[in-house]
Amino acid sequence: MPRPLIAVTDSPFPSLDPAKAALARIDPELRLAKSASAEDILAVARDADAILVTYAKLSGDLLRQLTRCKAIGRFGLGVDNIDIPAAAERGITVTYVPDYCMQEVSDHAMALLLALARKIPQSNAIVQAGRWDMPALVPIHRLAGRVLGLVGFGNIPRALAPKAKAFGLRVVAQDPYVSQHAVSAAGVESVSFDRLLEISDFVSIHAPLLPTTRGLFNTQVFQKMKKGACLINTARGPLVDEGALVSALDAGHLAAAALDVVAVAPLSKESRLIGRDNVVLTPHTAFYSVEALNELQTKCAADVARVLSGEAPVYPVKLA
Repeated sequence: MPRPLIAVTDSPFPSLDPAKAALARIDPELRLAKSASAEDILAVARDADAILVTYAKLSGDLLRQLTRCKAIGRFGLGVDNIDIPAAAERGITVTYVPDYCMQEVSDHAMALLLALARKIPQSNAIVQAGRWDMPALVPIHRLAGRVLGLVGFGNIPRALAPKAKAFGLRVVAQDPYVSQHAVSAAGVESVSFDRLLEISDFVSIHAPLLPTTRGLFNTQVFQKMKKGACLINTARGPLVDEGALVSALDAGHLAAAALDVVAVAPLSKESRLIGRDNVVLTPHTAFYSVEALNELQTKCAADVARVLSGEAPVYPVKLA
């Protein structure tokens, strides 16, 4: 029986060893495309039994030229780069890893919240400048009893909620796609978006980027937020109107912001977000840990191995 052939379209990983270990039971031949162009992908994938993809675009035209493909495994949370209807037409099973990096991102959001609440960046800057000036940090408020509002209630905010509650925060959430019962069952208060803005001392964004959510946090929304509130974004940069955010900070309506994502990355040196002691910026690192990347490869490759072995995948994408 011939060894199954698996094409790898692109790999940002330092090594594919975790994926290879998960595939070992089917003893496949792996072929890595020279580039993520359609031509180079087809050179290795046209007669492949499966495809492993990260960022490369798998268009309907490309998928219709595959002769044997049974499975496509996406190294990641979303499948925007794959033509799902075309895959369905071809009878190709598509898998992904929906719980990828949820611990890392929720940890990062909590770390950013703590950095803002305890003014850690300002404290560090003062000491690094040779000063020992606690009065310059006044006021700092106790965390317990304050309110964290979660905009979106998928896997990541659900992982964040118990971490925040461990610090004594009251946690509320709003998500139009999640029932009030599901939010309450997780030990979190379900509130309207306007109510969340009104009562939250910290607002943490976890919404998907859709045409209806692009620029969601604009001047009108910032005006509805509690005076002195802090904004945290570990989701998608374009959810926030950065000009409106800067204006809200300048006006003193918002106390601070912490962003792991920005509208256009990398952030321009001329950005008005840079150089502010009440803005914490990280270079889109919330997703990262060695363990998260290894787990991502393992789960994705294991599902492809299942499909090629005639088994049901753990994380299939709904094709219709």
